[in-house]
Amino acid sequence: MVTENVEIVRKRIREVCSRCGRKPEDVLLLCVSKTFGIDRIRDAVDAGLLDFGENYAQEFLEKRSQINDDRVRWHFIGHLQSNKVKYIAEHVHLIHSVDNERLAEEIQKRAEKTGRALDVLVEVHTTDEATKYGVSPERTMDLVKRISGLDRVRVQGLMTMGPFSEDPDDSRPSFQQLVGLRDRILAEGIEHVSMRHLSMGMSHDLEVAIEEGSTIVRVGTAVFGERVKAV
Repeated sequence: MVTENVEIVRKRIREVCSRCGRKPEDVLLLCVSKTFGIDRIRDAVDAGLLDFGENYAQEFLEKRSQINDDRVRWHFIGHLQSNKVKYIAEHVHLIHSVDNERLAEEIQKRAEKTGRALDVLVEVHTTDEATKYGVSPERTMDLVKRISGLDRVRVQGLMTMGPFSEDPDDSRPSFQQLVGLRDRILAEGIEHVSMRHLSMGMSHDLEVAIEEGSTIVRVGTAVFGERVKAV
């Protein structure tokens, strides 16, 4: 099932890229593996996926310890508390959810201890939904500038989530807002800041995200199937 689903998602990416004049290889398929078991992750690796996204530090560590494959890159995509950074700093490939200066400073501290520089995305809250995290669009520029002064925290772009909606096109304003922020940040020419990534789009709205310029789509259920909710 996983192998077939991966090919279906790849076909969706190829088709939308063809329509909007983009290259499929410029869009990273990030497999959201939170709550799914190791066997399914191994199936995804066998299908050629190497980037996996987790939301919780403990689950991240447990899965990483069981997947003995140096090719696999682990992304942290969930809300990250400062006191959890120490658990993931040594192993994470990219943190998608930096939304405040205190968290960035903790990442800097842990990166110094592990002898690494850590790549991060700034998470922006582009909807009016209180359940979502992220810095407000109005404060994003200031936060990026503040993080740019940390020599071991490398801003590589922005991340957002569209609204909860059955209509994928409802996500378009959120994605367009992120693109606009990206362009304004680039125009500032902030030292040590790259805007190479826009992490936006999930299983239901990845086509809209790619049309608007996403470089990373975070796909879980379209690869693994529906999550089983805890009773």
